[in-house]
Amino acid sequence: MKDMMINKETTERAVLVGLITPTQGEAKANEYLDELAFLADTAGAVTVMRFLQRLDYPNPRTFVGTGKLEEIKQYVEDNEIGMVIFDDDLSTKQVSNIEKELQVKILDRTSLILDIFAKRAQTSNAKTQVELAQYQYLLPRLTRMWTHLERQRGGIGMRGPGETQIETDRRIILDKIARLKAELKSIDKQKSIQRKNRGKLTRIALVGYTNVGKSTLMNLLSKSEVFAENKLFATLDTTVRKVIIDNLPFLLTDTVGFIRKLPTHLVDSFKSTLDEVRDADLLVHVVDISHPQFEEQIEVVNKTLQEVCESKDKPMIMVFNKIDAFSYVPKDEDDLTPRTRENISLEELQSSWMAKMHDNCVFISAKKQTNIDTLKELLYAKAKEIHLTRFPYNDFLFQKYDEEDLV
Repeated sequence: MKDMMINKETTERAVLVGLITPTQGEAKANEYLDELAFLADTAGAVTVMRFLQRLDYPNPRTFVGTGKLEEIKQYVEDNEIGMVIFDDDLSTKQVSNIEKELQVKILDRTSLILDIFAKRAQTSNAKTQVELAQYQYLLPRLTRMWTHLERQRGGIGMRGPGETQIETDRRIILDKIARLKAELKSIDKQKSIQRKNRGKLTRIALVGYTNVGKSTLMNLLSKSEVFAENKLFATLDTTVRKVIIDNLPFLLTDTVGFIRKLPTHLVDSFKSTLDEVRDADLLVHVVDISHPQFEEQIEVVNKTLQEVCESKDKPMIMVFNKIDAFSYVPKDEDDLTPRTRENISLEELQSSWMAKMHDNCVFISAKKQTNIDTLKELLYAKAKEIHLTRFPYNDFLFQKYDEEDLV
């Protein structure tokens, strides 16, 4: 029965819908739909069609225009589509109107991400965080009769004079949010104690966009078996491993990846996970150099770190991963058009970023284990520098080790 359910889930057919606006051109809109398709695939759906419409702003009633909605409806009916996914968040009114017109399941980007989070959560901590995010997402969207919530609470005697169903449901959800926040606060205390018990070992955290290879790199450096997969949000739970390079031990943390258009309240639910980032002595920002928009992904991660993790001044090194998958198209000599990202070679990117980061970056392939020794040398140098600021009297141990290594 379980196998049948999984098979049914993986074969669910979906249609994607996005907008081209004055602030989001056609190329950007298609790029976002590519990512939405990857999210749908991660959730277990198969994307069979995409719809884009050029509008100045989303239609307040149906997100897209009436004609485009009719076109989507016709395609859904003709091809037995069971789900339509919109690239931006939908209001309660929009969901209701679109459902009434299309008669299929309607999701937006946030609800799709929440579904993936719910599937990926393994520990009680991650499950609690996901449940909190789900209720925070649902709270402003209360418009219909949620009798299942009333049954959980017990409706008899709980409804005040003149209180409507939506008010009852809102109070129930607020109670659940308060309880979940209390549970996470208790988990935070436990994790804080765990971090204190780790002593003064140097802490290094892997951060980056989702699906850039953080978990693969974690496995390589720590010789562990953290779950890694070519899917978005393969890792939700923070994993900490002790790593020793030469004679120097330090703690390495793998964290949840970031993504564009990720609502702040959703990230806020994972604050206990991101505490590992806040407490880290060094951040290792892993980047997928083979992705056409890797620079935008870098900006997304840096912005999220500054807003949520308060890590503006924290030391950081850049690890450009997946050089084995990098490709570019050289420009012809007689082509006078400006060069684009696709025309820049790996060697040019490497030299420019090395100059920009003052050698605090390295280009690797975790999958092919290319330049891993160079990365280890950089991590060793940074971890040693941090260690000696805490234990300056250990300097002679490193000197002795380095001299023996030279012999």
